[in-house]
Amino acid sequence: MGVLVAAFMFNLGQGVLRPSLPLYLQQFFGANYRMVTVIPTVFGAGKWIANLPTGYLLDRLGRRPLMITGLAVIASSDIASALTAAYGVFLGIRSVAGIGWAMFATVATTVMVDRGARRGRAISRLLMAETGGALLGSIGGGWLYAAVGATSPFLFEAACMMVAAIAAGWLALPPPLLNASSAANTAHGHRLRTVVRVPGVMLMSIINAALVAVQTGVIVFLFPLSVLEWGHLAPEAVGYLVGVSVMGRLLALWLVSRLPDRWNRLPVLGLGLLGYAIVLASLPLVMHPLLLTIWSLLIGAGAGFVAGLPTAIIGDRVSPELHGIAVGWLRTLADAGMIVGPLVMGTLGDVGGLAAPFVGAAVLVCALAWACYRLTAVPTTAS
Repeated sequence: MGVLVAAFMFNLGQGVLRPSLPLYLQQFFGANYRMVTVIPTVFGAGKWIANLPTGYLLDRLGRRPLMITGLAVIASSDIASALTAAYGVFLGIRSVAGIGWAMFATVATTVMVDRGARRGRAISRLLMAETGGALLGSIGGGWLYAAVGATSPFLFEAACMMVAAIAAGWLALPPPLLNASSAANTAHGHRLRTVVRVPGVMLMSIINAALVAVQTGVIVFLFPLSVLEWGHLAPEAVGYLVGVSVMGRLLALWLVSRLPDRWNRLPVLGLGLLGYAIVLASLPLVMHPLLLTIWSLLIGAGAGFVAGLPTAIIGDRVSPELHGIAVGWLRTLADAGMIVGPLVMGTLGDVGGLAAPFVGAAVLVCALAWACYRLTAVPTTAS
């Protein structure tokens, strides 16, 4: 419960800051489009750098101290961001905030992966807490910026991080399933090689990275444009359809959290990927507002249904004492997908038109669904 409360507050603060950050950059730094888009890049780079080291350190330094430290790093970065007047310094501070994000998120995910027989449900509930917090924060972020002041989103996020740190510190975190001291004495490179060589780990890591790339490169950036172009809808309708998509994601995560964990997740992931691909590929054919609403719900549901399965499958297959390394590796590839996805999908849209990224994403997801069916089932080492 402590991790879920912390994850909700963590993403509530992030949700408030995200929509107001471009406005802040334009107001205080006179930022152009390139300067605005550099921010998520440096933030993602900080996350990418810190994910794997956090996986190595979490059982050496302790999960609770590492999680609280990550939250404190973000809070400090928010306060420093509100005080600086130099764009270059601001970039550096946001990259440090990305490191704090990686410290918190890697530990939180590892704690959920360690839930054993309840692993799938725990991961789905973590994703629900993250999505719910981000949704509520996004609704209030613009209002807070306009009504309270330009720096208020930074201060609000810092306050949320402090509440999350209190939740993580006061509420008990589940201990690791096994004592990791024996693994801690093993060479770092050997531990990572052991994780990557487990059958299915590399495929699940690639699938997770691809899903993140599709989410950021297609759903977040291009889906609103597709609604305007294909549906000929007013701009205010875009927010409604994005909200419907988020509700679809929450509904699917809730459904997955209700399913029993003693099931073979690989065929379910393959079917989920196939259904998600069909929805993505058919979206360019949808024009009617009612159908766009249905497809928005289906896109969110498809993304939510498969979101936690790669992580759960890795948890099933990797030994518990190596879960931290496995999650760090998984998140490293996911953040690479977050950085590369918008670049690739945006280029594909410029070259082939707005429908091309959706079709390309569908082909990619279909190929990964086929790879799931080719993966031979092997006995899991984690319970």
